[in-house]
Amino acid sequence: MIESIVGKDFLPRGTGIVTRCPLVLSLRRTKEGQPDYGEFLHIKDRKFTDFNQVRQEIETQTAKIAGKNKGVSPTPISLTIYSPKVVDLTLVDLPGLTKVPVGDQPTDIEEQIRQLILSFVSSPNALILALTAANQDLANSDSLKLAREVDPKGERTIGVLTKIDLMDEGTNALELLQGDIYPLKLGYYGVKCRSQQQIIDNIPIEEAIKREAKYFGEHPVYS
Repeated sequence: MIESIVGKDFLPRGTGIVTRCPLVLSLRRTKEGQPDYGEFLHIKDRKFTDFNQVRQEIETQTAKIAGKNKGVSPTPISLTIYSPKVVDLTLVDLPGLTKVPVGDQPTDIEEQIRQLILSFVSSPNALILALTAANQDLANSDSLKLAREVDPKGERTIGVLTKIDLMDEGTNALELLQGDIYPLKLGYYGVKCRSQQQIIDNIPIEEAIKREAKYFGEHPVYS
């Protein structure tokens, strides 16, 4: 989702919990024709023009901060991406909610992550991007449940429905997208991100966005 917003393939990926400390991602719009690059707060005077190296640095710094297993830390990694293709915006990528401790995770890992997320989303100035898989019951959405705790009126929560193309045949997310089930002032957005196979096949973000537009544009309901 974040890679689609940025238009770059640069985040670590894998099975289980991958984001193990907050990634504070600042996007800064530059003039047309200037190259895209990233800068880390913990590395002075170095511009990363290779975004594979950006991914490697996030992985390296995560291991330094949170350990090499599956532990989490509230200490953030700060990355700024400069590009003529982005808007001025600051995003915070947070660990996903987990239920069962794995690896060297403490028994209270669920509560640790919950408190970490709350420390960011409790701010009344923060917009909450609550991602939920469209092929699961909205009533079971951990992200919307947590968002409701700090934003009970749904005034600063944006609902995002992922995996919308994986819903059972004959079903759709129209009621969810229209806010008929759980209304949000800022509404819901359906997205079709790259599949794992498309990532393995090195399908670029630009191509994935074109395919997403084609999917929604030709869909009998969403179009």
